[in-house]
This record gives sequence, structure tokens and C-alpha cells, in this order.
Amino acid sequence: MFGQTTVGNGGVSSAASRVFRYEVVGLRQNQETDKNNYDIRRSGSVFITVPYNRMNEEMQRITRLGGKIVSIQPLSVDANNS
Repeated sequence: MFGQTTVGNGGVSSAASRVFRYEVVGLRQNQETDKNNYDIRRSGSVFITVPYNRMNEEMQRITRLGGKIVSIQPLSVDANNS
């Protein structure tokens, strides 16, 4: 995959520890979100924390829910690891 290295164990652990925060607007209630025990807000931003290996799946889910990703920011999981 573009931008990844898989040489040794270091490449795998660094990818596994990467976490990103999506800022999403426009989520709406639909049949899929009706299964939740809470309502989805229609206005304002929602922040969703996503591990690197689930980024694509989460983007697809947000799109299905009618949301728009405004920004994606990397988060540091472990400050000692930097």
C-alpha cells in the first residue's frame, strides 16, 4: 500500500498505533442509525477517533450516514513513542 513499509516488526507496530480524528458534519438519522440507543445530531461537528487500519471503512460509514468529513488530524496514542 502506498506510504507504508513492511520491513521488520517496526513497520507493523507503528501503523497499528496510528490513530486519526475525523471532524464530521451533517450526520443524519436513518435506518442504520436507528439501531443505536441515541440520536445522531444534525448540526454541528462530531469528532470520531479512528485507528489507521479502519480509516477506509469509517469513511464509507460516514458517507452512508450522510456525513461530510471536514478534516482529518493525526493523534498521538503514546507520547513516549514519539
